[in-house]
This record gives sequence, C-alpha cells and structure tokens, in this order.
Amino acid sequence: MLRTNRQQVIETALQGRIIPPRAYGWEITHDGRPAMTPPGLGGITYNVKVGDSCFGWASDHVEPCVSLTFGLDKLSENPNKGLNVFACIGNDVTIVSGDARGARGKVTGHHGGVEHVLVDFADEVLEKLTLDDKFLIRGWGQGLRLLDHPEVTAYNLDPRLLDVLGIVESDGGLEVPVVAEVPAMLMGSGIGHNDIFKGDYDIQTSEWSVIERQGLDRLRLGDLVAILDHDATHGWSVKNGAITIAVVSHGDSFLAGHGPGVSTILTSRTGRIRPRRDADANVGRMLGVGRYR
Repeated sequence: MLRTNRQQVIETALQGRIIPPRAYGWEITHDGRPAMTPPGLGGITYNVKVGDSCFGWASDHVEPCVSLTFGLDKLSENPNKGLNVFACIGNDVTIVSGDARGARGKVTGHHGGVEHVLVDFADEVLEKLTLDDKFLIRGWGQGLRLLDHPEVTAYNLDPRLLDVLGIVESDGGLEVPVVAEVPAMLMGSGIGHNDIFKGDYDIQTSEWSVIERQGLDRLRLGDLVAILDHDATHGWSVKNGAITIAVVSHGDSFLAGHGPGVSTILTSRTGRIRPRRDADANVGRMLGVGRYR
C-alpha cells in the first residue's frame, strides 16, 4: 500500500441537491451545423451510468446518474464552490431526505464550468428520487499526499480509491493502469484553468480519425486515461514529459473544443507516472458502482 498522509486529511460534511436539467436551446456544432442541445447536463439521468460508452447518446455532455450542486445561484461561489472543491471521487454519499432517505451512493466525478458533482446510485434508488431531495457527502481526499513520491500530486481522490487503483511502485515512480493514452493535442475545453480540484477538461473529438487511431472511440464513463505531456499540478497545461491520470466523467459533445470530460486524480510534471494499459481500468469496477453493481 502506498504511504500517504491520510490520517491528516480532513473529512468534512458537504450537502448538495440535484440541479435541475439545464437547457441551452440552439448551438452550433464544430462543423458549423445548427443543432438543438438535447438533454445531458444536470438532473437525474436514468439510463446512463458509469461503465457505459461516452459516445452515441442523443445528448451533449451527458452526466451519468445524478448531478449535484448546493444551490442554483452563483454556481462558482461558496457554498457551491465548497461542495465542488472538497467532494472527491470515491466519497460516500447518503440521501438525507425524501422516499430514498438513507440510501448510499458514490461520487464518480466532477463537471467544471457548470460546477456539478456527479454521483452514482442503484436503479431502485433513482426511482425514488425527486429534484427536491438532499444529499450528504463525506468529503475526504483533498490534501492527500503520496509520502514517498513528492513529484506526484493527487487531487479529487478518496484515499480508499487510491488503495484499489492497482498502482505499482517501480524504479522510483508509479505504474498506473489506464484504458488509453491521450495525446496532448487532443485536450480542449478547460486548458488554462487552475481549478483542477473541482472540474474537468475535455478530450476534443472533432477529428474522429485521430480518436479512432488512439483507441479512444471505445472509452467508457469511469475509465482511467493517461494524458501525455500534460501537467495539472497548478492548472491544466502542456509540458513535455509530464503525465496526468484522469477519470472520464461525462460524455461526448458536438461543440468545438469539447468532448468527453476527464477529472484529474494524479499528475507528475517530471514524468514519475508511467501508464500501464489495462482494458478493465474503470473506477466503476473498482468501486462496484454503475454498470458494475
């Protein structure tokens, strides 16, 4: 087991509610076609789960299962900001109101810009939920450090998920299982932002031939990917030799510069992370949620 400072990492109560589905009307696709934006952002999504494909849905930026915020006003400010910053992938979620009160779920990702925390619940729980219900997240993970690997930074990562990622220490670095590797040139929306601890950035899919060549057309929600030559230590940016490990959090998009969103969990600007291909590297499988229940 990797040595960490988990005993010093603060565990805190975070409360959220379901953000209603968000509608944007007409948009322009990356190839210049007008299109009505279909459902995808916010709400309760009954038929898309972690483990499903990122592609092929009649949707844009589809968020699996349940999307939480604290309130509907000033989404980028506190207390919404506190919920988004301190909720980490793998955190426990408990429903504290309504017919599904007491049911448990897991945080599976973040969606930046719109400031949503994404949470997975079993189907029978979803059937009982309404948009008025309240959720309590035990926020634990921000501030986590890998004591023997100071050149690797962790964000958005519940220490219990770190334990089951399948990481192997080797030659002074870490081998991390990933489904695919993403070239730096494909990264789009989100680059330049420094809020890696509460959002995501997108793999651009406007050049589909490159997506197929890299094997990214088979990506699923929850998959672990390695983003090559990208550093997220202080914000998402290109840096030769850097490696960032991220979790696919939301689905594809037809907008220019957008595509499946990925939430950062590990990054090394000095290349101390080495990706190891594993077709089963999905947080849904590791946490027993989504299509892996």
